[in-house]
Amino acid sequence: MKMVFNNNRGPMKTEFEKGHHWCRHRVKGCGFRMTIGRDAVLDVLSNTEDHLSAEDIYMRVHETYPSVGLTSVYRTLDLLVNIGLVYKFDFGDGRARYELAEGPRGKDHHHHLVCTGCGRIVNYRDFIDEEVALLKKTEEGLSKKYNFAITNHLIQFYGLCEGCRKQ
Repeated sequence: MKMVFNNNRGPMKTEFEKGHHWCRHRVKGCGFRMTIGRDAVLDVLSNTEDHLSAEDIYMRVHETYPSVGLTSVYRTLDLLVNIGLVYKFDFGDGRARYELAEGPRGKDHHHHLVCTGCGRIVNYRDFIDEEVALLKKTEEGLSKKYNFAITNHLIQFYGLCEGCRKQ
């Protein structure tokens, strides 16, 4: 992460630090230190629309912070998933994928279309209003029937993208 200096008045906050104070606050609020590695992983996730694997995240982090190792990235991702800052997905390709759960990207509610041919993942936001109404009714019914407090849901559709169908 680059720091910008403000005419001898000390470092100015980067865009990540300004826009993602909630991430740092959440990590610290759960009793964990905000390390360079954790900061770097959150920076990568907050600046992408892609669903990245731990290895993908490591490669991006390593460009700026060569001292942050792959093991640190895995541990950081496990921590961030456990405290609810990051979602972990299994799209059936043998590699866990991650995306930010909260904030500017995470609050933009969406679901996924997954191509079983090439592995392409598409975020879709169409029909969200209709889905919300249906899911709210479904969640209320399930919660009541099974005395279960539902905190989240995941919708993924699998099929073939246009490119794979043409092959």
